[in-house]
Amino acid sequence: MSIAGAPIARIVVGVDGSEASVEALRQAQRMAMPLGAKVQALACWEYPQMYSGYVMMGVEGFEEGARKVLDDAVEQAFGGETPANVTSTLVRSHPREALIDASREADMVVVGRRGHGGFGGLLLGSVSSAIVAHAHCPVLVVHTPETEPGGPKGS
Repeated sequence: MSIAGAPIARIVVGVDGSEASVEALRQAQRMAMPLGAKVQALACWEYPQMYSGYVMMGVEGFEEGARKVLDDAVEQAFGGETPANVTSTLVRSHPREALIDASREADMVVVGRRGHGGFGGLLLGSVSSAIVAHAHCPVLVVHTPETEPGGPKGS
C-alpha cells in the first residue's frame, strides 16, 4: 500500500484514552504490519491556563496523568505485548497543534472519533475536524466500535 506512489513508513495515532483512540491504535497497527511501517502513539498534556495572574493550587501531575493514559491505552490496544513497531510519545502541547505538527513527518495520521449517537454522532469532534482540515498527510478517522449485548453491532 502506498499513498500517491510513496510507501507508508510512519503512522501517527492520536491517543487520549478514549475507546475511539484505542481502536484507532489497533487499526493503525493492522495497517502498519503488512507495510512494515512504524506506529507512533502520541498523547498530549498541558497545564491549565492561568487567569488574571492568579496561580491555581493543586495543578500538578498533568504529565504523569497523561503518561498513564497513554500507557493504559497502549496496553488496552495490544495487551501485555506491545508490538516492536509501536512507540509511545508524550508531548506538552494541545492535541490539535501536536498532531498537525507530527503530520509533517508522517505518512498518515489516525485519530478516533467518539460517537454521540443521533444527529450529534454525525459530527466530528474539534480535534479530529482540525486534523482532517489541516494535516500535511492523509488522515483516517476511526469511530468508536459500536456494541450491543451479545457482541458487535451487526453480528
